[in-house]
Amino acid sequence: MVPKRKSVDAEYASALQPALPVVCIVTLDLEFLEELTAELSPWFQVVVRPGYDGLARWAREAQVSAVLLDIDTEGEDSFGGLPVLNELRRLNKNYTLISLSRARARSVERQALDAGADGHFRNPVDVDELRITLAETLRRRSEEAEREQMRQQSLESSRFQDFVGSSEPMHLIYDGIQQVAGSSINVFIRGESGTGKELAARAIVALSPRAGKAYIRLNCAALPENLIESELFGSERGAFTGATEARPGLIEQADGGTLFLDEITTLTVGLQTKLLRVLEDHQVRRLGGRALRKIDFRLICAANDPLEELVRTGRFREDLFYRIHVVPIHLPPLRNRHGDIPLLCEHFLQVYCLANGIAVKRLTADSLTVLEEHSWPGNVRELENLIQRLVVTVRGDEIDVKHLPTSVLAHSIAAQEAILLPAEGADFDGEIRRLEIALLTTALSRTGGSKAAAARLLNIDGQRMKYLCRKYGL
Repeated sequence: MVPKRKSVDAEYASALQPALPVVCIVTLDLEFLEELTAELSPWFQVVVRPGYDGLARWAREAQVSAVLLDIDTEGEDSFGGLPVLNELRRLNKNYTLISLSRARARSVERQALDAGADGHFRNPVDVDELRITLAETLRRRSEEAEREQMRQQSLESSRFQDFVGSSEPMHLIYDGIQQVAGSSINVFIRGESGTGKELAARAIVALSPRAGKAYIRLNCAALPENLIESELFGSERGAFTGATEARPGLIEQADGGTLFLDEITTLTVGLQTKLLRVLEDHQVRRLGGRALRKIDFRLICAANDPLEELVRTGRFREDLFYRIHVVPIHLPPLRNRHGDIPLLCEHFLQVYCLANGIAVKRLTADSLTVLEEHSWPGNVRELENLIQRLVVTVRGDEIDVKHLPTSVLAHSIAAQEAILLPAEGADFDGEIRRLEIALLTTALSRTGGSKAAAARLLNIDGQRMKYLCRKYGL
């Protein structure tokens, strides 16, 4: 067959587009190959592969944009190209894949699409339609790749150390962290539970001159009073029952570096007094010891309690308050971080999908709106836990409103609208019928089957009640 002559429009288009997409054709049908090459060459860079061997690896290395795969080209299996199609899609979700076959059965097309094909054509192929489908799919894939790149760039631009967020309150936090990081001044991080107080502490350390030194962390609420003293200040052998050897405390271990005390307000007044002495003298004495050890460390504290109220009521020493509350950093609750929830959701979806070895899922627009409306009393930690659960429990690539827990849906206007009227529309008469049946059934159940009592409960007359019961067979 003589190849078709390029049209003037095609030659002009080719001249204007020097970097054409690379399209690989895999078929042993030489006559069809010649016709297809002539049709596609003005619009694409056409390369030919004679068989399946090494196709997936080669396509990745050659930076192929699309593959036209004749799935019954070779081998004893009538459709031996299906596994190859599957492998191509697994290696690159952005490939444009078009399958070709001589089989007329609809099941073949379904198998090809399930294996990852964007489209399927049966011989004899309408080459004009194939070219249009190929161009349209390439355009769509390119737009999807650009949107994904933009999402990644947006996510990257919103990162600061381990934080994710680009809202104005978070930019103020980032500025505050950068301002204090270079000094050795004591910092007090405040905020509700789950706002990321430890992330802020790590960010300060990472940007400080002590970044390469020891970073010691203690949650003061996690240990009982009889253990926390020796944990902080260390102990000498025989200092108490079970002290069989001398052991440095966390304060000593932080020498030259940083000590982060989370939930510091849970320390007893006695321990507060000992900590104040360490901060004033820059020396520490182990339990049961006499020697004072010189230390140099930076203290970062955190709490979600109202510290001023604790000072006023005598539960926290005022002099220690002024010693540690030199520079306060107030982390905003998630409900005040407008615009950050989509970024956090994207981040956690990527993290937990990767951790579980599955393709990255996405939130529908309706489900994202519901999440943005939620008050998030547990802040970022609550959102992270929810996304982690959804990644594991939701089948498929999309997380919709129906997958969200009732605690999130309860007060969401968007959720109620989405449930009442889905995006694909609803059968009005059918919905009204289901609602009437549900109301009638509930009323009858509550009144022990008495139609008269049920009618009064529903504020309708007895005749209408009897009519509706006959209508729905109740």
